[in-house]
Amino acid sequence: MGPRANFAKGTGVFTRRQLIRTGIAGAVVLGVAGVGYQLYSDERAAPPDAHAFKVLGTEARVIVGAIAPAMLAGALPSAREPRALAIRAVVRGFDTAVAGLSPSVQGEVHQLLSLLGFPLTRWTVAGVWASWHEASVAEVDGFLTRWRYSSFAMLRSGYDALHQLVNAAWYGNAESWPSIGYTGPPVLR
Repeated sequence: MGPRANFAKGTGVFTRRQLIRTGIAGAVVLGVAGVGYQLYSDERAAPPDAHAFKVLGTEARVIVGAIAPAMLAGALPSAREPRALAIRAVVRGFDTAVAGLSPSVQGEVHQLLSLLGFPLTRWTVAGVWASWHEASVAEVDGFLTRWRYSSFAMLRSGYDALHQLVNAAWYGNAESWPSIGYTGPPVLR
């Protein structure tokens, strides 16, 4: 049996040709998404925020704001106003976390969010048909689940990046600590 038969059986062995094709396809998709994101980006989609964002543009803030409730299910407040404030805090924390990363990793996060922001790739790669500010938590959760368990390493990596950054943004926020019983860092004397 050749490598293709092994891959088809689920052993995960890629041939060099498959790896090159996947890389080229990924580069094309990210390129198209980047160009489309620049053309499509809707500056009216995110509510105004006094926070001085360092990395995230308006569309990226909307995407993170849509992903946070699905990823943090059960951790966010259930009342409407406190929940909206908590989601805003997650978006700010996400921006702060990404700003602390190396420029190359910031670029990768920007490419990921551009991929998710462009309608064509949002539909085909993420499976989210509604715009991000209209997507339901169930629809976003479905997209995250598909990416989390995808057979494509690139999608799993995208999920992992979103998961780590959203969780860092929420649990790095002192407002989330009482709900998990954390009293804060020790006071040094």
